Amino acid sequence: MELKSYYIVRFPDCDPLAHLNNSRFLDYMLNAREDHLRDNFDLRIPDFLKQGMGWVVRQHEIQYLRPAFYNEKVCISSQIISLEASNLVVEMKMFDETETDLKSILWTHFTCVDPKTGKRRDHTPEFIELATRLGIADVNMAAGITERVKALRSLA
Repeated sequence: MELKSYYIVRFPDCDPLAHLNNSRFLDYMLNAREDHLRDNFDLRIPDFLKQGMGWVVRQHEIQYLRPAFYNEKVCISSQIISLEASNLVVEMKMFDETETDLKSILWTHFTCVDPKTGKRRDHTPEFIELATRLGIADVNMAAGITERVKALRSLA
């Protein structure tokens, strides 16, 4: 299930040309994912930590396609595109307000860990069931993020 929300690009997050700094794309997208889980499913990271499950970022794959400008309203969407025993991948996309101009795409690879030990652990059966119920998007990850961008642009 693809979730989305809208944000305004803030001045302190921009470079002297009024473009959103590249590093801030990550922050906007990861914050949006957290908002999506909270606002749509009442899921909060601290609740998972209490259950002995947390996630660390193993890898980011990101493509910057168009600038996001100061004071621009952007739409950020997120969805799970891969779920394994101890790993998951979330795709996040930033569009303009009308969702026609793809500005950036991010694949974040998370690894499930035990917050007490910091060691990898498997997702709980309950989490696997929840994530499956929320939906795993049908994205050809083997083709890579560049091919994903081409596929998305062909839909526009």
